[in-house]
Amino acid sequence: MRKVSGATVAMILAIALYFTLFWGFDAMRVLTSPTYGLEDVWRSQFVFGIGSHFHLSPMALLQLAAFFGTVKLAVAAFCAIHLVDRLRSLAGGKANTEILEGGFILVVAISIASAGPAIWSNNTDLVREQVLQLLLAALGTALCMVERSYARRVAVPATDAAIAAVPQGANWFSLRR
Repeated sequence: MRKVSGATVAMILAIALYFTLFWGFDAMRVLTSPTYGLEDVWRSQFVFGIGSHFHLSPMALLQLAAFFGTVKLAVAAFCAIHLVDRLRSLAGGKANTEILEGGFILVVAISIASAGPAIWSNNTDLVREQVLQLLLAALGTALCMVERSYARRVAVPATDAAIAAVPQGANWFSLRR
């Protein structure tokens, strides 16, 4: 049987690299700023939108911005770990995509939370930015699922060979007892 397409692996790597670089730099910008990135009006609009919806105080807005920055840093770290794991698998072994899928789940949650205030304020540019990140995370998750389903299909013949090695008279594993 064939291996998973090289294009699938390349797309997964490209998406992981995108989130590592862009979300990592954005998280570092937020976490190193004295106001946690709230001075950049364009990128912090969703924090102000969520804050006005929940009537947050200025200190709570700072804490919310720090929370989003920390989650973005975690997503960037998950994607970087997956990139290193992929490079390690080139030498031998198998890459584990569960960490990357966990990062994509966080991307979906943050994108949905960020798109809500943009939709409420009718800001189509901000919605477009969040939808792009949401689609990239969905594509990455779908490609990881394709890779995992292929790995399961390859593993099935090995289990059939193990079942064939069981003696004929053994009935302790039969469906009808």
